[in-house]
Amino acid sequence: MFPVVIRYWAGAAAAAGVESETIEAGTVAEALASAAADRGPALQRVIGISSILVDGLRSSDQDRDENLAGAVQVEVLPPFAGG
Repeated sequence: MFPVVIRYWAGAAAAAGVESETIEAGTVAEALASAAADRGPALQRVIGISSILVDGLRSSDQDRDENLAGAVQVEVLPPFAGG
């Protein structure tokens, strides 16, 4: 288990009720699932439609299931509109 720092942006922060948190987990998927379970269905929905970055790189669903080799920073970026 390693520390996973999760940073929430925009609507993800609103759904989580915090801008960031640290969760001990073996994979990024475990950390996100734990955060969603602790913070409720609104965050779970937002995570499901968000882009996930791990240490600054876009992460696929498959990547998130890989065992961690150390601490990572995860960013949850919900879709946004603008012009």
